[in-house]
Amino acid sequence: MRIFLLLLGLLFFENIYGQRIFQKLLITPLYKDFFVYTTYGSIGDGNLIPANGMYLVTQKGIALLDTPWDTTQFQPLLDSLWNRHHLKVVMVISTHSHDDRTAGLNYYKSIGIKTYTTQLTDKISQKSNEPRAEFLIMQDTIFKLGEYSFQTYYPGQGHSPDNILIWFPKEKILYGGCFIKSIETESPGNLSDANIDEWIKSIKKVQKRFKNPQYIIPGHQAWSSKESLNHTLVILKNYKRP
Repeated sequence: MRIFLLLLGLLFFENIYGQRIFQKLLITPLYKDFFVYTTYGSIGDGNLIPANGMYLVTQKGIALLDTPWDTTQFQPLLDSLWNRHHLKVVMVISTHSHDDRTAGLNYYKSIGIKTYTTQLTDKISQKSNEPRAEFLIMQDTIFKLGEYSFQTYYPGQGHSPDNILIWFPKEKILYGGCFIKSIETESPGNLSDANIDEWIKSIKKVQKRFKNPQYIIPGHQAWSSKESLNHTLVILKNYKRP
C-alpha cells in the first residue's frame, strides 16, 4: 500500500510540474563494441541541444570520439563506462575545435588519458584559448587499438576549417561529428566558422571515398539514418539558393 501511494505521489508531482527528471548523459548501443553517447549544451538561448559522441570498447581499453559538451559530465561519463565495461578510456580524439567536441580535453589530459586533435585544430584552439590535446595528428592517420583499427580523414573545410571524420573500414561506420547533419534538421546549424561552398565539395569527397557506410553518426540529433550525408548536401545546396 505504501509503495502504491508513493508511486501515485510521484505521478501527481510529475503531472503538476509537467516534466520528468532530465537525464544529462545517454548511452545507446550502436553495433557490437560501438556506442553513441549523448550530452547536452546550449548556444545561449537557454534551449538544450543534444550532442553526439561515440566510443569503442576494445581489449586494450576504450577510445572516445569527442568529449562531452556538458562540463559536468566529464567524470560521470568515465564512471559510466567503467561500470558498464570495466575498462578505462585510454584515448580521446576531438574532431574539430568547437567546445561541443573539445571541452573535456584538458580534464582528460590532466588524468593521464591520451588526447588527440589535428594540428589545424590545435592552432585554432590555441588562438582562441580553448582546451588543447596532448598529441597532434599531422595527416590522415590509421589508429590501432586492441583488435580494432580506424582512420581519421580531413575532407577539407566545411562546418569548420578543421573538421575531420573517423572511419571504421571493417564495420563501415562513419563518425562525422558536426560535419554531418542529422535528418531531423533542415538547418545547416552553426555557421560561425563554416564555408558553405567548400563544405559542399567536402561532402562529395566523403561520399566518393567511403562507400556504403552502414552507420553514419552526425554531431547532433538522430543518427539512425544512412541518408544523413545526402541530407547534409541537400541542406547546403538549399541554403545557397537565392
